[in-house]
Amino acid sequence: MSVLRKPLPLLSVAVLLSWLALLAAALLYAHPGLGGWQLPQTGGIVLVLQALFVALVFLRERIAPERLRGVDFIGLLRQLLLGSALLAVAGVGAHKLMQLLVGPETISGSVLNTAFYTLNLGLFVLLLARTNYAWRALVLFRATDRLRRQWVAFEVMLGITLLLRLLPFSPPVALSSALLGVLAAFGAYLSGRQKWVAYLSRRQKIEAVLLQLAVIGVMGVFVAYFTSTQPILRLVGPATQNSFLLLNAFFAAMYALTGLLVTLFNLPTAGVFEQKREEILSMQRLTQLIQRGQTTAEVYQMFFDSAIQTTRADAAWLHIEANADDDRYDLYHRLPTDQATAIRELLTDFNLGNLEYFNNDLSGGSFRQLHLPFGSLMVMPLSSSKRQYGNIYLLQEPTQAFDRENLSILQTFASQTVLSIENLQLIQASLRTQRVQDELKIASAVQDSLIPKNLPIDNWFEISSYAVAATEVGGDFYDFLHLPGRRLAVLIGDVSGKGVTAAFHVAQMKGIFHALMQENPLARTEREKFPVPSQFMTQANDALGRCLEKSAFITASLYIIDYEHGGFVFARAGHCHTLYYHSIKEEVSYFQTAGLGLGIIRHGGYEKHIKNQFYDYNPGDVMVIYTDGIVEARNAAQDEYGEERLQRMLEESYYLDADQIKAHILADLHEFTRAQPMHDDQTLLVIKFRSAQPEAGL
Repeated sequence: MSVLRKPLPLLSVAVLLSWLALLAAALLYAHPGLGGWQLPQTGGIVLVLQALFVALVFLRERIAPERLRGVDFIGLLRQLLLGSALLAVAGVGAHKLMQLLVGPETISGSVLNTAFYTLNLGLFVLLLARTNYAWRALVLFRATDRLRRQWVAFEVMLGITLLLRLLPFSPPVALSSALLGVLAAFGAYLSGRQKWVAYLSRRQKIEAVLLQLAVIGVMGVFVAYFTSTQPILRLVGPATQNSFLLLNAFFAAMYALTGLLVTLFNLPTAGVFEQKREEILSMQRLTQLIQRGQTTAEVYQMFFDSAIQTTRADAAWLHIEANADDDRYDLYHRLPTDQATAIRELLTDFNLGNLEYFNNDLSGGSFRQLHLPFGSLMVMPLSSSKRQYGNIYLLQEPTQAFDRENLSILQTFASQTVLSIENLQLIQASLRTQRVQDELKIASAVQDSLIPKNLPIDNWFEISSYAVAATEVGGDFYDFLHLPGRRLAVLIGDVSGKGVTAAFHVAQMKGIFHALMQENPLARTEREKFPVPSQFMTQANDALGRCLEKSAFITASLYIIDYEHGGFVFARAGHCHTLYYHSIKEEVSYFQTAGLGLGIIRHGGYEKHIKNQFYDYNPGDVMVIYTDGIVEARNAAQDEYGEERLQRMLEESYYLDADQIKAHILADLHEFTRAQPMHDDQTLLVIKFRSAQPEAGL
């Protein structure tokens, strides 16, 4: 990439010289005998110089630095409009102003008129080249290799067709029209596969439409200029000159109109949804490897393939450090070992060897000395709190190829991979000992690592938690995730069964929770960037259907608390009913909501069995969330603790803080079950909304 950019200054000089030669030829063609020179009146020299000028301008634009920076599509369109407007003002505006000042009759047929016409021709060609490669950047954003190859073929055919229009002869009109129609249809087909529009918000889409209309308008100014000046300036160049310019304008306008239609109708949105679905499925394949008892090498291979597929990397290298448990491990994808080593050594020299890093312009800085055939690099470490496993290096040929979304997705993949590797290592250690008790202790350690150690803290609410497993390894779980806009996602659930298998299903559920609650770049508003609880349950059911045993299922409830706006939404997938104290009504009751456990129905009809419930909370309200081990706990007479007794405990303690409410309930529970063994895991969360709520926005 850096090698290609070295001729840029030379090409700029060549473009200027070719235009000056075109200007001289146009002056001599339009004004024979000027300065004692005489050109043949066939116009062949003018056409050859114009073809050379056009080819040099388009070649320079092709090897110029990529104008699309990450996902700044609006910035690219603004830059294109600003440049187009400046070219129109500098060329057409200056010519029209000159005509007003000296009069169209005075300037008509003059050398000055010819010079202005040739200047506008050059500026128009520059505008067409910039427009072409701006649309090219948008069309090829997140494009497949096949689409890139098709676009190159289209560019070659288009360039040949346009240059042939400069020839003094032309094919029959029917044949010419048919060929141009096929080429235009092919170009429209390729342009219609743009994915960048699906990443815009509603406001950005409106702005993109206005910018594209403005660019089309500027091109229309040039077209109107050449159309109006054609009769007056018929002696400036051969007749084919204007038809060449108009055909150029037609294809440039086609790009703009296609992009405009894509923006208006969101044609590629389904393709982006499919890509997000593949990312989630890739993550689920990683977790499934644990369940099937595969090796660490297979997990690394799955991670490597998923990372390449998701980021559309042109080359990649996975380097795993040697340690007591594993040998050194390297995977390569279209990257020679000497280039991989050079990249690693350079990053190590700058103390970036084991850090998250991406560079979208490898043609500058220290990477220039490596002469890499790539423009963008992203590095993601594989590490846990105990160990550095290694790094994955991903490269793409274009510059500005990676963005923050790529980095976020790769972070999730890397975290899931490390969790998978560590779980597999724990399993292998357990198998080596061949003792069930050791196996259970290892699984218990895995499960313990998944339980949040630090509860969310905020001025809007207080949370208190309690979790005890009936055996060394239980199936209860809960987790929290902060979302933008002062929102908190709370997940609680219970996996059927006990032991190692239940612990692994808990790990899978946590991975699914963090995967599905990622920000959705296709959302139109801030509130739509994350799935509502019913959507999460439907997607989680689909993912779990691929890895749960046929007899296994999971009950769960997901709450998304918007404590800045004083409300929450939740969905219940077969889990225990939520116990709630309403401070205004001074009532304690259960939310009676329908919902089916995850994994019970494993087809598209599951979404009919899960619903959202919305609720506006008040200061002083209390929410008690629990698993069935609480209400199904038994005393010596084998009577169950029951929902009514739990409700009575909250009625007696709602005015206390969260920790005291929890303590009151547990004291009564332990008194009820005195001297009796636990039959099921017990998990209890108490959330109390503070009586003094902060003001919104603080």
